[in-house]
Amino acid sequence: MSLLEIKNLSVRFGDANAVPVVDGLDISVNKGEVLAIVGESGSGKSVTMMALMGLIDAPGRITADSLRFDGHDMLKLKGKQRRHIVGKDLAMVFQDPMTALNPSYTVGFQIEEVLRQHLGLKGKAARQRALELLERVEIPGAASRLDAYPHQLSGGMSQRVAIAMAIAAEPKLLIADEPTTALDVTIQAQIMDLLLDLQRDQGMALVLITHDLAVVAETADRVCVMYAGQAVEIGEVPRLFDAPTHPYTEALLKAIPEHSLGAHRLSTLPGIVPGRYDRPHGCLLSPRCPYGQSNCVAQRPTLDPHAHGAVRCFYPLNLIEVAR
Repeated sequence: MSLLEIKNLSVRFGDANAVPVVDGLDISVNKGEVLAIVGESGSGKSVTMMALMGLIDAPGRITADSLRFDGHDMLKLKGKQRRHIVGKDLAMVFQDPMTALNPSYTVGFQIEEVLRQHLGLKGKAARQRALELLERVEIPGAASRLDAYPHQLSGGMSQRVAIAMAIAAEPKLLIADEPTTALDVTIQAQIMDLLLDLQRDQGMALVLITHDLAVVAETADRVCVMYAGQAVEIGEVPRLFDAPTHPYTEALLKAIPEHSLGAHRLSTLPGIVPGRYDRPHGCLLSPRCPYGQSNCVAQRPTLDPHAHGAVRCFYPLNLIEVAR
């Protein structure tokens, strides 16, 4: 059984007729697996995981056929029941470490708060465990950093503290939402190496939300490609990189600068992502797709499984036949 199973998840901001930000999403994560979620800004990657974490407030509306984590129905959990899971078995590292930490409290206090809440540790035991966590995320001079405030740390150090807080209770699933976006290039590689080391050492599953396809190719077991709120392709790495089945995935891979060496112009996909008032009736990629046919404009494809994943396309690439 999957550790995380999401079926037909939709997230809207407004009334029930509002255009969905996440539109009928189906994904799963197995124990110990690294799943990457990729797509343009605004494709629904972060909102999907925020819905799982219970971080969508009104006027946000969440509906799903299934939103289950480790056997728990996350749609039905409230208050104390949800807090027992979120932050303990299910944790998240956010994009901007400078805003993820509370500026009014020391680093040590914030880590110890997680330990008190989820593991019942107090006093010297919590302090010692907080020190061990800072050492585990490779913060130099960890003992002195316990009494530091977030503004006294660099962006890279702040992200390491945020990771320490997220892994404090040894979660079964860690969500990393573009954890290197706000960091220097050299620090980005260090943070990614740290996350993968932790994932392997603790045997936890990892959902990595990212724009960086190179990182995905090197780290993930599977990848979910999102476009305009929908999952358009789910597949194994590196098969998806070698033979993408959806035109949008193909366009993303062609847009990698390394693939355009010697060319006069970088490869692009003409057009823009549909907005609230120009959403196509059929396939959401149809106005931009170089392979589109008449039925692509009239009908909306479903996410159909095949031997190595799933694809949302009437005319998938690199497949003879899609199992329907």
